[in-house]
Amino acid sequence: MDTVETAALPDDVTALMLDIGARARAAARVLALAPTTQKNAALEAMAVAVARDEPAILAANAEDVADALAAGLSPALVDRLRLDSGRIAGIAAALREVAALADPVGSTIAAWERPNGLEICRVRTPLGVVGVIYESRPNVTADAGALCLKAGNAVILRGGSDSARSSAAISAALVAGLLEAGLPADAIQRVPTTDRAAVGAMLTGLRGAIDVIVPRGGRSLVERVQREARVPVFAHLEGLNHVYIDGAADLAMAIDVTVNSKMRRTGVCGSAETLLVDRAAAATHLAPVLDALAAAGCEIRGTAEVVALYPAAAPASDQDFDTEYLDAILSVALVDGVEGAIAHIERHSSHHTEAIVTGDTAAATRFLAGIDSAILLHNASTQFADGGEFGMGAEIGIATGKMHARGPVGVEQLTSFNYRVFGTGQTRS
Repeated sequence: MDTVETAALPDDVTALMLDIGARARAAARVLALAPTTQKNAALEAMAVAVARDEPAILAANAEDVADALAAGLSPALVDRLRLDSGRIAGIAAALREVAALADPVGSTIAAWERPNGLEICRVRTPLGVVGVIYESRPNVTADAGALCLKAGNAVILRGGSDSARSSAAISAALVAGLLEAGLPADAIQRVPTTDRAAVGAMLTGLRGAIDVIVPRGGRSLVERVQREARVPVFAHLEGLNHVYIDGAADLAMAIDVTVNSKMRRTGVCGSAETLLVDRAAAATHLAPVLDALAAAGCEIRGTAEVVALYPAAAPASDQDFDTEYLDAILSVALVDGVEGAIAHIERHSSHHTEAIVTGDTAAATRFLAGIDSAILLHNASTQFADGGEFGMGAEIGIATGKMHARGPVGVEQLTSFNYRVFGTGQTRS
């Protein structure tokens, strides 16, 4: 198992990364032709290896968690990092779920015939080599590796230094699965250095080896990737997610959806960070919802208007409404109906996930049509912003851009397509 984190000089890092890129490109050519049965066999072998290697993975993770605690990382970030038997079982289950998905490679998206008799098909193809740059969450190692494999892509994984040991242990299990199925080990490569120069090298495209970059992390990481990348990027901005409680909302439902949206897991990108309440419902809904949040351990930060109605809330600053807490903290404001909610979300949202709670179908329709975010929910928790919950299996992340992929990035989103034209000797005049 490769757990050595080198401290290479930039020139050494460049040579290392170019070699990784060349080997990934060679592996991608093999994967593009690999049959579904072979890819699925590798995924099953990976799941077995992850379960078998649980003691080693947990030992590596314990060291990462100890360092994170010593460094003073927030409880939410430590929760993202921490693994236990249940989460390792979840990683193995996710690998099997990806194996059970339909193979997108070679599937026909559309087909038609031209008047001249040409038959044209649009067919899914692998992207090639995917570079994934991520922070904290070691399960991303397995999710990204599995999804890229199923879509016929090689992948270069560059995780954060805080999860380096955990990611190394998991990637070793993935490579074991590849080899057992007769696929090249270079199909899933983990960058074995924490030197930031490795990220810079990936962003150059490694002399054409990398076809697309997927960043998964905080705003500073994503902004750096978008600023410096010389290859296409699937943008994954932070989750500044909102729950709006409309005047026509059922109170019990509003409580359940809001508490789950915020408190189920505060460190995931689908966690709600702001609660908006219709002024028409403030007298009946605000205090009960905030009481339920406080009882669950959530700190409430409200506008002056909210604090006046709910004195237990702390005053919110302007910055609070632009902050992804990833913690048991929620900013709260009152708005004038659906239009007020849409206006607030337009000013502050990262266009990730927003939810409305209402019994008014017209209000829900206006909300869903009026907000330009990747995922919109009516009467459901923002914590459903997850590829597994969409029936897509694991996902690398939630893309907030508008080109190619948007929302959960699963196997179909990790493919491109080409056109295949079949003739009977036609020539063009």
